Amino acid sequence: MDAVPSPPTPGGLKYLRRGKVKEVYEVSPTELEFRFTNDISVFDKHIPSEIPHKGRTLNGTAAHWFALCTRLHIPHHFLERSGPSSMRVKRVRVVPKPRTLGPHPKDFLVPLEVIVRYYLAGSMWDRVRAETVHAEDLGFPTGHRLEYGVPLPDPHFEVTTKLEPVDRLLTTKEALELSTLDAKQLAQIRETILRIDEAMQKEIGPRGLLHVDGKKEFGVDTEGTLMVVDTFGTADEDRFWDKDAYERGRHVDFSKEFVRQHYRQSGYYDLLQKAREAQAEEPPIPPLPPLLVDEVSRLYTTVYQRLTGEPFVPEPESG
Repeated sequence: MDAVPSPPTPGGLKYLRRGKVKEVYEVSPTELEFRFTNDISVFDKHIPSEIPHKGRTLNGTAAHWFALCTRLHIPHHFLERSGPSSMRVKRVRVVPKPRTLGPHPKDFLVPLEVIVRYYLAGSMWDRVRAETVHAEDLGFPTGHRLEYGVPLPDPHFEVTTKLEPVDRLLTTKEALELSTLDAKQLAQIRETILRIDEAMQKEIGPRGLLHVDGKKEFGVDTEGTLMVVDTFGTADEDRFWDKDAYERGRHVDFSKEFVRQHYRQSGYYDLLQKAREAQAEEPPIPPLPPLLVDEVSRLYTTVYQRLTGEPFVPEPESG
């Protein structure tokens, strides 16, 4: 992840760290504030461009889905929105190696990202084309001809690292060892994600969207209960397609994939991958062209409206 400068400390809160798109502040020993920026990143690279209104759309969309979790009686860390682009959440310890906390640890961020795919797209399609993933790996019969965008026979789960500079795919054994979770807890995470995603699709279907894939993160609270943390269901973490277009054979993306494709088509992605494979210095990512910045901003506000069913009304970014 590219380095970005530390921001000034607002409202007397203690600045703790900066993620890919948000700043984290300490409210109290048990509470944090997330401040969503207008930054954008792809391929674990911070793009030197700001996207107007992006922070507010992420904050509003994430709060919308945490309200869904509450209705489903699924534990989560969200407490309240504290401003147009900020929210308060329960705090958990960030420990790269939870095993150091002893047996049956509590109060920690699970250092995993769990991705669930419902259609063949994104990086999974890249792996299919590279012939590192085959039809049978995705639940199809051996030798089945795969095409972009096909629905998968069953939800396909993947687990990656969370706290490493570049996300890395893990086997189930590696995920359990890294996180100190047991097989029952990992199964609970999968079941929780399926419940959330089913409810999400039921809500956004009438608004003409398909949920293609997405990632979620979890923590363990002070009682040892798994809970959903960070954010999910936004255009940054998840991929959505226009349902009507899909039924006509087109894949109209409502996600950050639009930005990824720009860097693929420009040739930057290939240069980055070659550098990573060679363990060489990674090339700096160039900024987005101004016209594309405007288009991406409209994309985020449109996604917000279609996901939440609420109009997006621009207002000063004071929070």
